[in-house]
Formats: sequence, structure tokens, C-alpha cells
Amino acid sequence: MAELFTVLTLDEARAAIMSHMPVVSAGVKVPILESLGRRLAAEVRAVDDVPAFNRSTVDGYAVKAKDTYGASEGIPSYVDVSGEVLIGRVPSGRVNAGQAWYIATGGMLPEGTDAVVMVEYTEELDSRTIGINRPVAPGENVIRIGEDIAAGDVALPAGHRIRPQDLGLLSSIGVTDVEVIPPTKVGIISTGDELIDPLKVPSPGQIRDINSYVLHGAVAASGGKPRLYGIVPDDYEKMRDALARALDENDMVLISGGSSVGARDVTFNVIDSAGKPGVIFHGISVKPGKPTAGAFIGGKPLFGLPGHPASALVIFDVLVAPLLRDGAYPATEEESALEFPVKAVITRNLHSAAGRKDYFRVKISSKEGQLFAEPVLGKSGLINTMIKADGLARIPAGKEGVEAGEIVDVKLF
Repeated sequence: MAELFTVLTLDEARAAIMSHMPVVSAGVKVPILESLGRRLAAEVRAVDDVPAFNRSTVDGYAVKAKDTYGASEGIPSYVDVSGEVLIGRVPSGRVNAGQAWYIATGGMLPEGTDAVVMVEYTEELDSRTIGINRPVAPGENVIRIGEDIAAGDVALPAGHRIRPQDLGLLSSIGVTDVEVIPPTKVGIISTGDELIDPLKVPSPGQIRDINSYVLHGAVAASGGKPRLYGIVPDDYEKMRDALARALDENDMVLISGGSSVGARDVTFNVIDSAGKPGVIFHGISVKPGKPTAGAFIGGKPLFGLPGHPASALVIFDVLVAPLLRDGAYPATEEESALEFPVKAVITRNLHSAAGRKDYFRVKISSKEGQLFAEPVLGKSGLINTMIKADGLARIPAGKEGVEAGEIVDVKLF
């Protein structure tokens, strides 16, 4: 069992977790309309060119580009209109020099043409002749065969999270089923003798359970499949039974609370006896959330989160959410920067301890094109501070605080 409060940096804690993470299980095939938000277990390749033919992007006239060279409003180029492209049909003829065919957006370019002149840049002389007053280059106003994606190309790589636009790409290449990684099943346990069900009226000294519901929502929003295991008192046998059930039925377990000395001992003793390697760290140099613990039992990650709701959410965001969304933590500086992608001006001085990452809840406003981050101050036991906030501002471990007017990195909720 790891020694209590052998504090690691956030990066060290993440590295310890990844060193124990199991290999991703095999994917399952689902219809693409059920794949939204899921990560691909295998790459998807295009079987056909998209588009499969040269198609117009505008309403106009399909021409040989060289027939338009030198055209202007003062000296138009004249061509004969010798046909019309019907949408959804293959043009039945060939366009020769000095000729043009009318074509609508999405139409297939007839043989002999390589560009389309927008109808706005033409004028009708009679029913068979038009004047072109602006030249076009080969390929102008045309999507060429395979320009969107070529046959054999990787359409979407393994690990890619399916977005709405990806559904359009998959349908365009005729893919109706994809292999995705199943959502991570997450068991959620709240601990504490003071906690009661939200439907009950608390007596003096009791509080309604908040974290079960906060974490349930956070897991679902991150792409996981949450399951609540209720409130477990600070009792060894009851905690052991609840943890055993949660581990058996899920891929990951979150335990919130149990921060008092006696409760902490119960929780850690249960974890230590549940399987190896057990606790791999206890304590992270972040604020809020220093008492956070990480463990692995039977190849499944377990996180001991702080009991204070704001602290639990911060730690969930930096330790748990990336695993649920991406199966890993950012591996490069560029990826790490995208965790907190918004730049904002902090509106007041904030103190931090050297060597510790601090996270502050902030409310975002905009003035004259500049974003400002106003700290929402309050104790980590107050859920209301998270409600009022729009995001988290991060102070790097190498700084001892920030002064009003400095730029800070922000992650929006």
C-alpha cells in the first residue's frame, strides 16, 4: 500500500495511472447513428472516391477554361450553349471548343470541360449564345474526383471521437457501421456517516448527498456510463462489500469523501485488501484536491476523490475526464495547451504556492474584444461557487500566483 500523503505532482500522478492502465478492450460494431461521441476502435478507410465524379459547386456553365481566357466585361468571350446537365444523370454528350453546357450546383461535368463559369458572370445574347465576362482557371468552381477523400485513404483514424460532421463523412463513403470503444462503466460510491439521501430531511449534523449526483453527471458528460452505489458509511465490511460489487460490475470506480482520519483509514484498508497493486499514490500537489488518491485493483482504476463538491469536480476534470473521453492524458505540449484553451485577463491578484498547480473558479466576461476572468472565491465545500463559475483558471506549478491584468489559461465548463 502506498504511503499516505507521499505527494506527487499532477504529471507524476498521471504517469503513474497510465503505467497501470490496461490495454483497451476490443471494440463493438454499432450503426453510425449510434456512434456519436464514441471513440473508434479501428480506423475507417474509404472504399470509393468522394466525389466519384467531377461536380460543379455553383450554378453556371461548364466550359473549357481556355475558352474564357482574356474575357472581360468590355470584351466578353462568346460560346454556344449546346446542352444542359441534368442533376443525378450522366451527361450524354461531349463539349467541344467554343461550347458550353448549362449546369446546376452538384451536377456532373460533361466530358471535355474542366471548369464552371458562375451564371452571374455571363450574359445571354440569344437562346443559343452567351457572353462570358470573367475568365476561369482549370478546376475553378469544381470539386474533382476524390478531392474530398480518395479511395484507400484513412477517412477517420483509430481513437477518433465521432462528431456530427463525421457522420456525414462516413455516410458519404458508404459506411453504415463502425467499430467503437464501449463507454467506460463507472461505479460511484459516496462515503460519510453524515450523508443522507436527497429525499430525506437532514437532522442536525447531517447533509444531503451531493457528490453522487455531481459525479454521475460528470461521468455521463465525459462519455462514460455511470452507476450509483449509494451512500456507504465509514464501516469496513460495508465499504468492502460495496467496493467489491462496484469493481465487479464496472471498469472504473470513484469513491468520494471519507476525508476524516478514521474514515480515511477504513477506505484505504479496504482498497489495500481488495487487490494489487492497490493504492499507487495518495496526495497531489494541486489545490483544491490535495488528498486525492489513485489505485488499481484487478487492472481497474479507482480514484478516491475529495468530499467537498468543488474539489471533487476539479480533480475529476483533471484526472478522470481525460480517461473517459480519450483513454489517456495529453501527451504533448500542444495537447496539454488545449486542456485550457481560452486566454483571459485575471481581474485580481491570486496567491499560489510554488511547486503546486492551483485551479480557481472564474466567471468570464468580454469587453472590447478581450476576455476577462473574475475569480469566484469561496470554500471548496460550497457547490454554489461552481454554479456561478463559467470555468477554471489554472496557475502553473512554477508560479507563486498571478497579478491582476495577467493572462491566465482557462477551461470553460
